[in-house]
Amino acid sequence: MAHINLLPWRAERRKQREREFFMQLGAAFVAALLCLLLWGWWMDLRIDNQNERNAYLQTEIHQLDEKIAKIKDLEKVRDRLLARKQIIEQLQANRSQMVHLFDELVKTIPSSARLTGLKQTGDSLSLDGVAQSNASVAEYMRNIEASPWMGHADLRKTENVHKDVRMPYVFGLNVTLSRPKDDGQPVPVPDGKAPAGHSGAAPATGAKPTTGGAKP
Repeated sequence: MAHINLLPWRAERRKQREREFFMQLGAAFVAALLCLLLWGWWMDLRIDNQNERNAYLQTEIHQLDEKIAKIKDLEKVRDRLLARKQIIEQLQANRSQMVHLFDELVKTIPSSARLTGLKQTGDSLSLDGVAQSNASVAEYMRNIEASPWMGHADLRKTENVHKDVRMPYVFGLNVTLSRPKDDGQPVPVPDGKAPAGHSGAAPATGAKPTTGGAKP
C-alpha cells in the first residue's frame, strides 16, 4: 500500500535552506573577522619592526653625526698644524735669505751709486738711492737682474735733483726677489761686466740702508 505524506515538506525544506544560508553567512563573517584580526596583528608587527629599525638607524645616525663633528674638529686642528708647519718651513727657508740679500746688495751696487733706503714686502724689494748718472742706474739694474737672489728690476723713478754735485740723480727700483736653484753656482753678469762690488768696492759710509722696513 502506498504511503502519502500530507505534511508541508516544502516549507520545512525552505526553512532548512534558510538556516544553512545564515549559518554559512555567519561562518563567512567569522572567517572575515579572523582574517581582519590576523591582518591587523601582522601589520602591527611590521610597524613595530620598522619602528625598531628606525630607532636603530636614528641611533647610528646620531653616532655618525658625533663622529663627523669630531672629524671636522680634527680637520681644523690639522689645518692649523699644517699652517704652522708651512710658516715654520718658510721661516727656516728664508732664514738665510736676508744674509744673502744684503751680500748681493753689496755685490751688485756699482761704485757710482749708493743706497739711501730699502724696504721688503713679501717677495718684493723697494730700493731708493742716488747715482752719478742714468747709466749708473742702468748698470745697477743689470747687476740686480744677474743676481741669483734678485730677479727682475723695474725702474720706479729717476730724476736729477741737483742737490749733490757728485751724485745728482735720485732713483727708485722695485725688485722681485728669487731663490737660486743652486746656491753654489753664481749667475754671470751680462756683457761680461763683473759687478763693481767684486772688485772690493762697497757703498759709501754715508749710505746706511734703512733696514727698518725690511722684513726677514
